[in-house]
Amino acid sequence: MTSREDDVLAQAAVAALTGQLALAPKPGLPDPRDLDARATRRDHRGLRWSAKALAPGLAAMAAAARRTGEPTPRLRAELGAIGRCTEHSVGLAGGGHRGALWTLGLLVAAAALHPRARGAEVAQAAKRIAAHPDRGAPRRPSRGSTVSARYGAAGARGEARAGFPHVRRALDALATARFAGAGEAEARLDALLTVMSTLQDSELLYTAGPLGLRHVQAGARGVLEAGGACTGEGRAALSAFDADLHERGWSPRGSAGLLAGALFVDSLPDIRATP
Repeated sequence: MTSREDDVLAQAAVAALTGQLALAPKPGLPDPRDLDARATRRDHRGLRWSAKALAPGLAAMAAAARRTGEPTPRLRAELGAIGRCTEHSVGLAGGGHRGALWTLGLLVAAAALHPRARGAEVAQAAKRIAAHPDRGAPRRPSRGSTVSARYGAAGARGEARAGFPHVRRALDALATARFAGAGEAEARLDALLTVMSTLQDSELLYTAGPLGLRHVQAGARGVLEAGGACTGEGRAALSAFDADLHERGWSPRGSAGLLAGALFVDSLPDIRATP
């Protein structure tokens, strides 16, 4: 049985994911313009619907963390089992969000373990959970493990075991953009581009190879160097970058999931201040 606090964390995580989905234009990623899936091969409305199916599993992860009280191997195993059940539920609701589930699940559990933690502290708490292997995970290779073995990329597991450095980078980018006067949507787009500019996105490596990954990283840096989403020049560069990735059929989904994680962590002070 989950508590109200667990449900609040789960709903905040789902809100972060749907907030990420609502941003536009997101280069190579589904957004509200995707009424017919375009080159992303994902329908935006379907993704918003299936995102809601994450809530029960995320609440269960928060409850498991609160009950266990420490980042133990037992907690890691329980989170893995809940995650696999949640993947199945999301699949029945339309699918998607596998990377976001990994990121949000660990961050929700970390937030439940440490109710006073903020920002980078939550990411570091998630690191301690991710340090333990998931002994119940299927033995068959995944896309991420295949790419990690072939190219030496950190992948989702490496990102978590390093304390989610790109979640922390996104949080810094959000703070910088807001301080400079950017609107919330523009700040979030700049945070996404910041992640894309350096992340070794295993999905991109799988579909586009190392040259494709470097192309995407350079494109994201180019938009930021042009002023980002809140300037006219930066906005024009963003539109051109978006069109380029959709034409190529490249989708930096790893960056999107990490932005959702950052938006969740960013929301914690507000939801914890609500009685």
